[in-house]
Amino acid sequence: MADESSGSAASATRERSRAEVARPESPLETERGHTTIADAVVTKVASVAAREVRGVYDLGGGVTRALGSVTQAVGVGDERTQGVSVEVGEREAAVDLTVVVEYGESIPRVSQAVRDNVIKRIEGITGLSVAEVNVAINDLHFPGDDAPEQPRVE
Repeated sequence: MADESSGSAASATRERSRAEVARPESPLETERGHTTIADAVVTKVASVAAREVRGVYDLGGGVTRALGSVTQAVGVGDERTQGVSVEVGEREAAVDLTVVVEYGESIPRVSQAVRDNVIKRIEGITGLSVAEVNVAINDLHFPGDDAPEQPRVE
């Protein structure tokens, strides 16, 4: 009898070990509960992280930025979600960013810095593992682009 009980205890231990190997514990899934993170949270983290990088002027395409400024003016839009698309699973996230880079900056350096900072921030803040960060550079910002046009007549 003693052998049978120690055999089943060993069997149960092996089963638990297999389960742990197959599905390691995540900071979001513990024996005491499960945490889910909304796409909007990861979107905002990615947006702020991308904007922290030197050489990033803005996020989003030209139309998206123009539409974003209009919706923000009437209090509807949130610039933090502009130019960011995410897919969030239980343990992983994937991010797509559309970025406007300052003229004169190295696009490969800015892209890699954005990727690194977005991964660091999302993993640090949310506990999700970042599967990929895709960066699309769709415009360059030149100094003086934001200066209002001078009227031709007074």
